[in-house]
Amino acid sequence: MQEKGLYRPDTLGIESALSTNKVLKNTYMLLGMTLVFSAAAAGVSIAVGLPPGAALILMLVGFGLLFVVNRMADSSKGLLAIFAFAGVMGASLGPMLSYYLAMPSGPALVMQALGGTAIVFFGLSAYALTTRKDFSYMGGFLMVGLLVAVVAMIANIFLAIPALSLTISAAVVMIMSGLILFDTSRIINGGETNYIRATVALYLDIYNLFIHLLSLLTAFSGDD
Repeated sequence: MQEKGLYRPDTLGIESALSTNKVLKNTYMLLGMTLVFSAAAAGVSIAVGLPPGAALILMLVGFGLLFVVNRMADSSKGLLAIFAFAGVMGASLGPMLSYYLAMPSGPALVMQALGGTAIVFFGLSAYALTTRKDFSYMGGFLMVGLLVAVVAMIANIFLAIPALSLTISAAVVMIMSGLILFDTSRIINGGETNYIRATVALYLDIYNLFIHLLSLLTAFSGDD
């Protein structure tokens, strides 16, 4: 007979699974809403003709808001912060998207990048959810790869080497794909129990994947 106040191992397992499923559900729901809000902000940015300088300032503001989101993630204010973050980051894409859309095959390239990003995200998320594998071992490798990519991006601002830019974009696409597996795995295996922080992580994976996939598609199309 079970003693009062004690839980059987299988009961604990069920409770843990329910908690994980709740975090996962809330994460995907919030992720969808922030992506839609971000897309709307990007549309407004394109419509008003936001200049590149303003976009750079907005991106810096976005990185500042990233720290605010993580700080407020355990309170209801975190929801307001994450939508502010998504709106600012979406608006900062306006000038870049305007540049691509002005190309002969620009609209098609943007749609291909959106479609490719969706396929990669849903495909990798489905794999992580189906297999339930723990991809935490990839964390160190992905972080090192991301740091190297950032250093290479900064260096290429001064070097302006097209081949290096292409290599960086290809590397970032691979790194973001790995991070989608890593971040989804953390939610599934209980490594991340806060759905706001989980949403921010996946949002940034998708955001960077889209930008660099668009850059690759443009390079291969010959429009660049």
